[in-house]
Amino acid sequence: MSSSSTSGPAEPAAAVRVLGSWTSPFVMRVVVALKLKGVEYELLQETRGKKSELLLRSNPVHKKIPVLLHHGKPLAESLVIVEYIDEVWPASDGAPAILPRDPYCRAVERFWAQYIDDKILPGLRVLRGSVAGDKDQTAGEMSTALQRLEEAFVKCSQGKEYFGGDSIGYLDIALGSFLGWIKAVEKIASVELLNETKLPILAVWADRFCAHPAVVDVVPDADKLVEFTVQYGAVLNTVNVLPK
Repeated sequence: MSSSSTSGPAEPAAAVRVLGSWTSPFVMRVVVALKLKGVEYELLQETRGKKSELLLRSNPVHKKIPVLLHHGKPLAESLVIVEYIDEVWPASDGAPAILPRDPYCRAVERFWAQYIDDKILPGLRVLRGSVAGDKDQTAGEMSTALQRLEEAFVKCSQGKEYFGGDSIGYLDIALGSFLGWIKAVEKIASVELLNETKLPILAVWADRFCAHPAVVDVVPDADKLVEFTVQYGAVLNTVNVLPK
């Protein structure tokens, strides 16, 4: 369950609430993890260009989305929240484990998740035009990063359909959350990042990920993200559009 507004005064708050925005890939990470686990939640959309009092109280350090509120207790940072969700709602009743159980494999996936945030996020911001940078050079650097992630997919998936093997896992969520914006900046900057010839495995994975029942209604449409960028380009640096 999801909602764009808070409950009425006579109605108790949902046990699980997410403070976020439909444009944020990091909010998407949290929502996909909750959907994978079959957890009921309420999504509270932050107003564009503003920060609610609830957000400021819940994340006073960074003042950014997403924030997970579980029985009123706040937790920030998307990948931290995903790990929390995996621990609080362990694999049962068909719900998959998000992180691998093996400590080494878990550490490897954390490494690549950090690589994704270090390499993909800055490139998207440059190509979107919200920060200065050489777009041709940035596109080349992102292509290199995606090539390395394709190689990581081969190792982590062990020949199966997802980074997580038979089901969506931690790295699928980490990288898949950017797919809407990757497709959008391809249009905005007239570049090709997920080239089917150069990245055949990752391109097929991207389509499979976006079609998954836990994802299909969550990934923003690329054209809507382009429209959003055109309409609010002047304020994108002050809005929580691509926060962690």
